[in-house]
Amino acid sequence: MGAAVHVSPGVGGEPSAAHRTSPPLVTWRAVPLVAVPVGALLVALGLHAFVALDYVHVMNGALWTGIDIFLGLVIGPILGRMSPPARADFVQRLVPTMLFLMPTLAAVTITAGIYLALSAGVFNLAYPTIQAAGILVIILAAQGFGIFLPNELRIVLELRRPQPNIAKIGRLGLLNAQLAGVQAAVQIALIFVMASLAAGLVYF
Repeated sequence: MGAAVHVSPGVGGEPSAAHRTSPPLVTWRAVPLVAVPVGALLVALGLHAFVALDYVHVMNGALWTGIDIFLGLVIGPILGRMSPPARADFVQRLVPTMLFLMPTLAAVTITAGIYLALSAGVFNLAYPTIQAAGILVIILAAQGFGIFLPNELRIVLELRRPQPNIAKIGRLGLLNAQLAGVQAAVQIALIFVMASLAAGLVYF
């Protein structure tokens, strides 16, 4: 999840920003975070196995939603109570993983869901359930690729500066953790819509 943070006591015993090393943008630890979900999706599609594809969809969706709930309800409040240097230190360790994990889980979940709907013959834009699912997916995509991912890239780029802005890093990390709770609420609504669709309730 990036290079280790080498710290020395600063004012009040807080880590000194001057002793932070720049984390690599890409690490080998990111490889399985992308390869495993994408590989599972490709295998399920290659085998034309509906059950395997359903498993990939459900597992990735559960991880996506669960991580967002954990970030919003647990990590967010903890970050809010941390000092800026401690918050930045935590965010530096978290972001390199989230930068690759969350977009991958989102993309695999959505792709598998579309293929499942096509296989079941219910991917019809005239169905209110499909329309509702599409709106929720657009909201999630806008949040993920319009807010979360740019913020994480800003954090990584800021950490690579000779003298990172610790307050900015902590603020962006806290914002992402708090917004994750909003995204989790949208995902829960999407799960309800998907469950209705799986039950054949295309008109709710």
